[in-house]
Amino acid sequence: MARSGYFHGDLRRALLDAGLEAAREAGPEGVSVRELARVVGVSPSAVYRHFASHDDLRSALALRAQSMVADAMDAEIAAVPSADARAWANGAIGAVGIAYVRFAWAEPGLFRLAFRAHGDLEAAHDERARGAGGRTPYEQLERALDALEREGELSPRERAGAEALAWSAVHGFAVLTVEGPLRSLDRGTREALAARIVAMVRLGLSQLEDSGR
Repeated sequence: MARSGYFHGDLRRALLDAGLEAAREAGPEGVSVRELARVVGVSPSAVYRHFASHDDLRSALALRAQSMVADAMDAEIAAVPSADARAWANGAIGAVGIAYVRFAWAEPGLFRLAFRAHGDLEAAHDERARGAGGRTPYEQLERALDALEREGELSPRERAGAEALAWSAVHGFAVLTVEGPLRSLDRGTREALAARIVAMVRLGLSQLEDSGR
């Protein structure tokens, strides 16, 4: 018997909520149509009335998880003093990176879901990946980089492609500290290294023009 309250549009939400909890525990591999159907009290076939396939379900969950990353970034950016535009631009790029890494530490299962289950850049501007502030994680990064260029901290040449470079560096560190050889580091050491990583990214971006000459 299906639980009452999951009809009239509620079943999709219930499945997404249950899917996030499953991914929180076991990452994208923990998302099973049969198990989610059991949790919300419907048949597996009912799930496919809302999601075309298992991959479609995991992709929708990944976008929801990305919106949570965007919210974490908003919270970190909110702590950056905004009186001086140039200082804010430099602080915002660091806040985006730190929030990304801290989310990975706090929610490793959802982190893996967010950036593994949706396999391309279509999510970069997908409204389902936007947090309460109206931006996806990628758009948060774009905003910070645009601010650096606007304040003269990055040249147009340095700005080009900077999203991929910054994301790659910070994501690599996050993965190494969540499920790689650096996962054994204590919290204090990880925090110190995270601060250095985002500082290295910021410095490295501004050195690109010189290295290309």
